[in-house]
Amino acid sequence: MVMSYENIISFHGHSCPGLAIGYRMTKAALRRLEGKRAEDEEIVAIVENNACGVDALQCVSGCTFGKGNLIFKDYGKPVYTLFNRKTGKGVRVVSHTENAPEHIRNNRSKYISWLLEAPEEELLKLEETDIEEPEYARIFESVQCAFCKERVMIIRTKKIEGKICCIPCAEKSEKRK
Repeated sequence: MVMSYENIISFHGHSCPGLAIGYRMTKAALRRLEGKRAEDEEIVAIVENNACGVDALQCVSGCTFGKGNLIFKDYGKPVYTLFNRKTGKGVRVVSHTENAPEHIRNNRSKYISWLLEAPEEELLKLEETDIEEPEYARIFESVQCAFCKERVMIIRTKKIEGKICCIPCAEKSEKRK
């Protein structure tokens, strides 16, 4: 499935500069990796922000939190690293939106058009990167929190007064002390 920018707007809810740059970054990274949209976990994406562009990355790359092939590192940087499990190659892509002509920066529609049409070398820096292959997604047993009774992955629990509980209940318990 090839995702057009219009499809991505429909998913995200609106067109914006962040969505446009995420679209361009992801398309460039996949092209460099000679990869296509992930059906399962053959492509892994590591994103360094949680902004609008990540919605474009999910649509274009097929990397999602639900499949376990989208990893979030909260660095606040407009940077994506994509890894192709079949080839063992990775590419890091950085946006350089500061290269946009000054006269269009305050005109949203012109700025978005520039982001979608600018020559790749003006907009993006792509570099091959050697990263350790990310782990495949793992499924963990779910247990019931002793306090709120909701189900929680066993690896996301804590023990309070000898009882297994979820992180929010553990935090509430710690605040009461």
